[in-house]
Parts: sequence; C-alpha cells; structure tokens
Amino acid sequence: MRIYLCLLSFSVLLNISCNSKHAGKTEDAEKDTYVNPLFTEGPNPNAIYHDGKYYYTHETNDQIFLWVTTDITDMPRSTCKEVWVPKDPSNSYHLWNPEIRNIDGKWYIYFAADDGNTDNHQIYVIENDSPDPMQGEFRMKGAIMTNPEWNWGIHPSTFEHKGELYLLWSGWPNRRIGSETQCIYIARMENPWTLATKRVMISQPEYEWERQWINPDGGRTAYPIYVNESPQYFHSKDNQTVIVYYSASGCWSPYYCTGMLTADADSDLLNPASWKKSPVPVFQQKPEDGVYGPAGLSFIPSPDGTEWYVLYQARSIPSGNTGESETRNPRLQKIGWDANGMPDLGIPLPVNTPLPKPSGTVTNQ
Repeated sequence: MRIYLCLLSFSVLLNISCNSKHAGKTEDAEKDTYVNPLFTEGPNPNAIYHDGKYYYTHETNDQIFLWVTTDITDMPRSTCKEVWVPKDPSNSYHLWNPEIRNIDGKWYIYFAADDGNTDNHQIYVIENDSPDPMQGEFRMKGAIMTNPEWNWGIHPSTFEHKGELYLLWSGWPNRRIGSETQCIYIARMENPWTLATKRVMISQPEYEWERQWINPDGGRTAYPIYVNESPQYFHSKDNQTVIVYYSASGCWSPYYCTGMLTADADSDLLNPASWKKSPVPVFQQKPEDGVYGPAGLSFIPSPDGTEWYVLYQARSIPSGNTGESETRNPRLQKIGWDANGMPDLGIPLPVNTPLPKPSGTVTNQ
C-alpha cells in the first residue's frame, strides 16, 4: 500500500499515480473560498462525510485510491492512499465508479470491473473492518450477482431506507447485440455483498435527451449506446420523497446530463409503478460558460450540517474521446431547496469561479 500527503510539488505530483495530474487550483483561492475543479482529472467522483472527515474517491481505472480530508475543497492538501490493487484477472481491468460507504461500522467500496473485455463488467465489493478506512486492509467480499444470466452491471450505489439496505446500479436487460441499452435497476440487499431480491428496472432510456451518443464533431462509439447510469440516492428536505438521480446519454458527449426519479417514501421501492421520471434533465450542459456533461452526482453535507453540496463530474470541452486523455474532472457546488422542499441543483458554474467554502470547514493543516 502507498500513502501520501497530497501537498507535494508539481513535479512530484506528475510522477505519483495517487496524485497524477489531479492537483486543482485551490491553492490560489482565498482562505474562505474555493474554485472548481477539485482535481484537474477524476471522473465519477464520490465522497461521504463521517466523524468529522470527508472520504473521497474517483475512478482511476486500474486501482482504487482513497483520500481523507477535513476540507473537501482543498484536495491537494488531503491524505491519499492506494487501498486496492486487483490481483484476480477476472476483475483486474476497467475499475469504474468506486463508491465508499460505512455500513454497520465497517467500510465498503463498491465498484465495477472486468477481465479486459468491457462487455464482462460485473459489480464487486471490498470490505475493511477497521474504524479508519485509511488503516487496516480492504479484502474482496466478491461479486454481487445482479441477475442469474450475469448480464452486465456497473455504477453500484447503496442506500438505507426504513431500516433496509438497497443497491442501485446500471445494467443491461439482455446481452448486447449490435447496440447497447443501459437501464437503472434496484434490489433490496440481504447484507452489504448479497442481494435479497431480484433486480427491478426503474428507468430506461426513453427520451431523446437520454439517447444521445454522437458528438457534435461526429465522434461516436462503434455502435449505438443509450445510457441511464450512475444512479445516486437522495431525498427531499422533509424526507417524504425518495430521489434517484442518474446520468443520461453518452459520457463522451456534451449531452451527458442528469435525470431524476422520485418515489413516495412510504411506497414500495421495488415496484416500478412507485417511480416517476422527470421528462426533462435537471442538471445539464451550459455551453456559454464552458461546462459540458455535468452528471455523476453524489451528495455531502457541510461539516456543521447546515448545508448540502453536490459533487459531480464535468468537462470544459464539448466532446470527450475514450481513446484520448481523460477530460472529466470533479466539481462541488452548494445546492438549495425549492418551495416544495425538493433539491434545487442550480446550474453548473464555470471553473475558477470563487465560491464560499462549506459552512464549518476546518482547513487542512
């Protein structure tokens, strides 16, 4: 295992995979403000707040790193550790969308991986029983069998509701033939590594804004890919509405955006009829401000619990290309609440915009 203090010189940062090209410009911000991006690279960011600290991770493709900080806006001064290097060839490639969770006092990281063929992506979970996830060791608990046919599964996300643990993820209804359709599924969990129920589809790409896969410059994948992915739980201010935000359309395109599903908190979350989909995106590109593809949301409170922030990925150029260097990076913004007590995500702001730090932030030393 490797552990680093992320406050290092730029030349050293370029040579350490834990920090490679990740240092943002927060060192140039004023003491009480920060600017996006948090790192210059880092797709699919995820973080939680636990016992006075933020634990953060993002996709690095062939291993998993974990960062810890008291100031989520100042990631270059955080502490970073490589917590997982796969050894089994069946899950050693394309480690996507890691998510860190604390469940019943143990730490879990959920992610998707494959054997080198992305068509074989499955969901895996690793466990660490240390009170501090930066200590101890993460051990493989195994693959989560999302369906008997072992159809494709990515972007796992867990949440607890009314004493039950649930898993959300993106998967295929059937094996890909000629085109690919990613849908949002939910299941109740028996424990953090086993499903207790069959998967239930709660969303599929149906609107035009969910089915974009060709870039404005003509760049495209080898075959059509219609996308619903990166589901993430949240809730209304009064906790009477369950919300699942998800990403729609190709992440390589400027049309990558955020959709929303809602259900009554007292409804059966495993009944597709309980869920209603917003007919329009709730968070999307702002070309006039140079913001493209804002999606992949997760939510964290301010240190004093008085505010909520959305952590998301976006890029500053219209088109990404999976064959070139990564252009997505993590960004953080405060959210509000509308008159009905539903989250108001606002609009994605331009990079380098000075923003107030979350209330109660203790700066990194």
